Amino acid sequence: MKSAQEDEYLEFVAARAKALYRSAYVLAAGDAHLAEDLVQETLSRVYVHWNRVAGADSPAAYAQTVLVRTFLSLRRRRSTGERPIENMPDGAASGPDTALRLTLLDALGQLPPRDRAVLLLRYWEDRSIEETAQMLRLSSSAVRSQGTRALGRVRALLGDTLSDLVPH
Repeated sequence: MKSAQEDEYLEFVAARAKALYRSAYVLAAGDAHLAEDLVQETLSRVYVHWNRVAGADSPAAYAQTVLVRTFLSLRRRRSTGERPIENMPDGAASGPDTALRLTLLDALGQLPPRDRAVLLLRYWEDRSIEETAQMLRLSSSAVRSQGTRALGRVRALLGDTLSDLVPH
């Protein structure tokens, strides 16, 4: 890669790495290490194809698509792996919404990967149905129905727990 292109890529990474990590963290249902791995894999794939990415209408959207597809392909390949633990280790972040955040991440972690990806793109990233469909290589109606079912599953998993955690 030429020096000017490397500088462009490094600027892109500096500008987008945190946003990619936040999305990866949600996809990974709160697993910070998996989120870091997803971002690293995404950025390496973007680097390899930087000439094409830099010429795209939106390099940020391209990278987001790569992140989601990397997550989905990783979940398909992992037949075994680490399992989540019941209790968080000491030293977890604290704050007014920590319990709410952990409860939501736990519920998301129980969803299938594609459902998590749909919810992330539609509600966390605030993408349109068409953008989500394009990124996941689904039809618009599949995104709508999968999103509706995924939200229903999250609501069923949370039950009355969510109302107990939300300050009134």
